[in-house]
Amino acid sequence: MLNRYCKQGRGCLGPVSLVIFAVIWRITPVVPHPQCLDFKPPFQPPEELTFCVMYKNFGCCDSAKDRELMDKFYRVMDNFDYYGYEKCAGYVQDIICQECSPFAAHLYDAEDSSTPVKTLPGLCGDYCSEFWLKCRSTITLFTGDLQLEELEQDRDRFCQYLQLGDPDYCYPHLLVNEQLTRNLGRVTANSEGCLQLCLEEVANGLRNPLAMVHANDGTHRFFIAEQVGLVWTYLPDRSRLAKPFLNISAAVLTSPWEGDERGFLGLVLHPYFKFNGKLYVYYSVEMDFEEKIRISEFRISASDMNAVDHSSERIILEVDEPSSNHNGGQLLFADDGYLYIFTGDGGMAGDPFGKFGNSQNKSALLGKVLRIDVDNNNRGPLYTIPRDNPFIHEPQARPEVYAYGVRNMWRCSVDRGDPITREGKGRIFCGDVGQNKYEEVDIIEKGKNYGWRAKEGFSCYDKKLCANSSLDDVLPIYAYPHKMGKSVTGGYVYRGCEYPNMNGMYIFGDFMSGRLMILQENKRTRQWDYNEICMGTGQTCMFPGLINNYYQYIISFAEDEAGELYFMSTGVPSATSYSGVVYKLVDPSRRAPPRKCHYNPLPVKVKSRLINFVPKEKLVVESLPNKRPKAKATKAPVRHPPRATEAPQPATPDWLEEFMQILRKQQETTTATPTTTKPAKSRKGSREKGRQGRRRKGHRQLESAIQNGTLRLVNKEGRHNQGRVEIYIQNEWGTVCDDLWNIKAAAVVCRQLGFLYVVRASKKAQFGEGKNLRILLDDVQCEGYEDSLLDCKHAEIGIHNCDHHEDAGVICGNEEYGEY
Repeated sequence: MLNRYCKQGRGCLGPVSLVIFAVIWRITPVVPHPQCLDFKPPFQPPEELTFCVMYKNFGCCDSAKDRELMDKFYRVMDNFDYYGYEKCAGYVQDIICQECSPFAAHLYDAEDSSTPVKTLPGLCGDYCSEFWLKCRSTITLFTGDLQLEELEQDRDRFCQYLQLGDPDYCYPHLLVNEQLTRNLGRVTANSEGCLQLCLEEVANGLRNPLAMVHANDGTHRFFIAEQVGLVWTYLPDRSRLAKPFLNISAAVLTSPWEGDERGFLGLVLHPYFKFNGKLYVYYSVEMDFEEKIRISEFRISASDMNAVDHSSERIILEVDEPSSNHNGGQLLFADDGYLYIFTGDGGMAGDPFGKFGNSQNKSALLGKVLRIDVDNNNRGPLYTIPRDNPFIHEPQARPEVYAYGVRNMWRCSVDRGDPITREGKGRIFCGDVGQNKYEEVDIIEKGKNYGWRAKEGFSCYDKKLCANSSLDDVLPIYAYPHKMGKSVTGGYVYRGCEYPNMNGMYIFGDFMSGRLMILQENKRTRQWDYNEICMGTGQTCMFPGLINNYYQYIISFAEDEAGELYFMSTGVPSATSYSGVVYKLVDPSRRAPPRKCHYNPLPVKVKSRLINFVPKEKLVVESLPNKRPKAKATKAPVRHPPRATEAPQPATPDWLEEFMQILRKQQETTTATPTTTKPAKSRKGSREKGRQGRRRKGHRQLESAIQNGTLRLVNKEGRHNQGRVEIYIQNEWGTVCDDLWNIKAAAVVCRQLGFLYVVRASKKAQFGEGKNLRILLDDVQCEGYEDSLLDCKHAEIGIHNCDHHEDAGVICGNEEYGEY
């Protein structure tokens, strides 16, 4: 309580000073849940407080709020003479200033945004009694709370009314509670040192979202790319335009197979996109039965700022891909204004191409970081070579090569630099996927050799190459073994405004294990310190709109125009599964001061229907695993990757092969399993029940028991939801010709097989030719609601004018995956 109050200067020193040290990033296990009355984390005031000085270092008030509370204080105390001032000023100041406490939401019993805020903070019993005895006449001046006025004359009832459900948070005892005060403003960590962060769901229902870029034009809209070749426009309010920004799905080579690395792989907008409307894409194509990677330039439509002019495509570069994996896929513009292209080593295992592999061969474009100049290319060559490219004068080297010796860099980023000092600005961070032992993170430098296939991480892979004294390779800044994860996903250095504690943290993940990780440079040793991120437990993430769980297959990271950090993951790693979600990373321990990060997006001219964002994920209240995302009963796939705590598996050709083996072992055999023509009912409930209910056991039914019109899907991979359509008619199985085959006919098939949605009506024997069977149906025309293909219009049974290279197929989906 104040002994003396300086009225002239209107300044004061609180009765109990809450000493809060400068807020720094530190790992300290804590339990408290600091929260302001606006239901957001506390902050460090940008200007010193002059009234509620006990919270000048950390709390819930800026200088404007501090002045507002001071005015409130005077409105109360101006009703008293000098004696009343001396007796009650300290109490009144103490109570008014609790709105600035880092635990204001708890003190006012308002942790939930739906709970009415109390007009007075929770007071500890001894303090409340003392206040009531000396200064109860101030109560009616504090508030218009009629219930408090009624209790004014009864001390016990008054103090009971101000009691909190959690007595640890009552004032002033919380000021000396070390469990609550010693770690304020620091990112919380569990007992194992795992840093606890939270998430905010930003977008959902996406098919393997693998790139998210912003327009950098003041609109704060962003574009999210799907592996199938569609890019969507999202506005700052997170609504999505119904019309795609870009749709090249007809040209993109990919498949529904889980783990397929081909597809639309990279997207970047020109640094001067606002003025020239140029963007660049990286995708897989097939030409004359040969697979290639293609880098193309597009322009924005002249009539719609949210649509690409598809006729504007110009192919900048094409590179032959000897195998279907290790396709690279990153595009970015660095601070020098040049376009960087990150290619994979060509696939297979161990980079077996040529004497030393593609990566060590500077005359090959695979396994490289390429740098080209795409400015001023409206006439003449589509790109030129920067004059300072490192190998421009080597006759045997491709001039585009900027760095080499990379295996399959998946997701790279440019550091914006510290917001104040600009330290670190321009560094290029990359995650390079390993072979069978280590994953690594690199900083890309001009002319450097990153070691593959001589080295994998810090260890030798090809011992002969590794012993070569001329290797002169650059070691990664960090590498981790496969017991922690088997496919690194590179991330970003956080340079946003909203969460100061995260500044300088390189945040990345692992696709297979689902780990989120942090590297932070030690300024003294220049080494990189490692920490893991785990989702906040207990009350840590109990803020409006926050969640603490995510799909474990981490595909990519991104930052928005303001520098805030996001990541994209999925529950089913298939290009046709709508289970992809975009999450924003949130530090629940400290935020930036109010209005510091405020921006007014420029208006966007919208010519398409808007689809409002509807979040689907929920906060999980019970404790979560420390180092892995929660496996949600209604969202996570049945087929889980190996746990991060398992011992490393024996060496395998690469992670994809191992991944596919895991999936196949855990998947029930469903190929060529007949089903009856009776439509299946919609199944709800847990994923496990839903999946089991839809799958048919692998036993064969007796031919005599099979009804006409029974269907089965046949494919080489054993996938239950896709394949060549085979139909049973008049005691024999046969195929269906794709003449007139469309989405309506496929819908009949999918519904008959127990699925709720159709993803694709496939043609041209996508799932192989049924040469050992007769073609039984041709010219099938359905309305989409029929119970069987036999109920649709079709040619006479067994009569057709096609061959097996036209066998029809389908890809079906279900509601748990959200497929259509």
